[in-house]
Amino acid sequence: MPNLRKAVNQILTICVLAPVAARAQSPEMARLAKALAGDWNSVEVVQYGKPVPEGQGRRGTTHVRLAGGGTALVAEGHSVGTVGGELQWLGTMWWDADIKRYRYLTCFKASDANGCELRGTLHWVGDTLVNEYAEQSVKMRDLWTDITPTSHTLTEQHDDGHGHMQPYVVSHDTKMP
Repeated sequence: MPNLRKAVNQILTICVLAPVAARAQSPEMARLAKALAGDWNSVEVVQYGKPVPEGQGRRGTTHVRLAGGGTALVAEGHSVGTVGGELQWLGTMWWDADIKRYRYLTCFKASDANGCELRGTLHWVGDTLVNEYAEQSVKMRDLWTDITPTSHTLTEQHDDGHGHMQPYVVSHDTKMP
């Protein structure tokens, strides 16, 4: 708990003191910002492991920017849908040179859960950004795939209990003009 409290305090300090526009302070942060920075429209097409009927999944927006003098990438968003309900989030990624991976802090507010947590470590596998973690003994993974300058897909996967990762939430994001 002290590590989480320290990380949240550091991230909040970065967010408050950061200039509006920053330049990446490392090649790793530059790559991350190139892939994810910007304003995005999001549409969830899978929720709770099942396809969502058209128009019923969460729809929303996310603002992603470099902060803390280019040392962190901060994402803040809000979405709502008939399936999934309302969700607000804050995510922060930063490069940890000691482990040669990105750290990831997430904060969520939803009808069924609230709070912040350090949520795994991220790394690139080719052009896919991968975050592996576990919650309550369940292996999980976030994948940012099909990354282009104008779109990407974010998939949260859960282990099905037999070593196979299954999509639990899938969101298609398109950059706002």
